Amino acid sequence: MGDANARILDGRTSAPTPPPQRSGPPRGRASAASVRGVARPRLWFEILLIAVSYWTYSLIRNAVPEQKTQALRNADWVWRAEHSIGIAVEHTVNHAMNAVTWLIVAMNYYYATLHFIVTVGVLVWLYRRHPGRYAASRLVLFLTTAVALLGYYFFPLAPPRLMPGGHFIDTVMVHDTWGSMASGNLASMSNQYAAMPSMHIGWSLWCGLTLALLARHVWVRVLGALYPVLTLVVIVSTANHFWLDAVGGVLCLAFAFAVARLWYGTSLSRLPRLPRPGPAPTRPSEPSPSGA
Repeated sequence: MGDANARILDGRTSAPTPPPQRSGPPRGRASAASVRGVARPRLWFEILLIAVSYWTYSLIRNAVPEQKTQALRNADWVWRAEHSIGIAVEHTVNHAMNAVTWLIVAMNYYYATLHFIVTVGVLVWLYRRHPGRYAASRLVLFLTTAVALLGYYFFPLAPPRLMPGGHFIDTVMVHDTWGSMASGNLASMSNQYAAMPSMHIGWSLWCGLTLALLARHVWVRVLGALYPVLTLVVIVSTANHFWLDAVGGVLCLAFAFAVARLWYGTSLSRLPRLPRPGPAPTRPSEPSPSGA
């Protein structure tokens, strides 16, 4: 009887076994994010890359022909455009801030130094604290800068302080502060008509968003959010940029973030903070003993 039941059970058709569920990330864009940016960035390579990239950026920016006539014509067009939409208050801000000597001198040094110091500081912080997000964030910064070079070439623009008859105050010249390559003795080393878009805004907004989204402490996030706002006030107060130059910087950064999202398949804040370890190397199987 037991043998008959066993034969009946053996003869039954068993139900198909469901395929095992995939536990890893889905294929497509999400998996791209887990593949790209996995390796921990190498310090020597990053230092070399940043140095060479900034040297190349400066070389190209300063090699763009200084088309003075066209730059002044474009500045007049921007100034009239701002008047037509009711935001042409740069002259008022410039003169009001210049009336407070200690404040405008501090803004001159802010403009000349923090643009580089804070950006490099945020890169170092990302490298140490968020190495899994570092490469993607660096890509955004580099793309923002690359797009800006196109603006410098195709739309040369004089800053407000160089507009004849604009009655803007060149605060670096008036207060004889050092460090800025935009005015004074160092002006000949820099392209004076590369004002659109403003990379002071592009870089400061990149720093601010990075800190506001990724920093753990609330006070750091607040400082990150305030940094691009203060930078906007500084670039207008020192007559180095129009409001619309800042808009150009924001558009460059937005484009860079969009490209990075497409490339990594997710937003930068959703990438893993630490690099994911690669698969462990497999050892060759040992031959089984003879006779086993």
